[in-house]
Amino acid sequence: MRMRRLRTSDSMRRLVSGVGVSVDNLVKPLFVCPGKNIKKPIKSMFDCFHFS
Repeated sequence: MRMRRLRTSDSMRRLVSGVGVSVDNLVKPLFVCPGKNIKKPIKSMFDCFHFS
């Protein structure tokens, strides 16, 4: 969809004005593995771990 079409009328601008992404909308993944008391870092993902 072309962005210009979204701005053609006031009603369309109001309809799409609430669309956005902020830090509050993001979710951090949680990876669970079998075992007990395991906290293994995931090398390719900063500050993410496998937990048991």
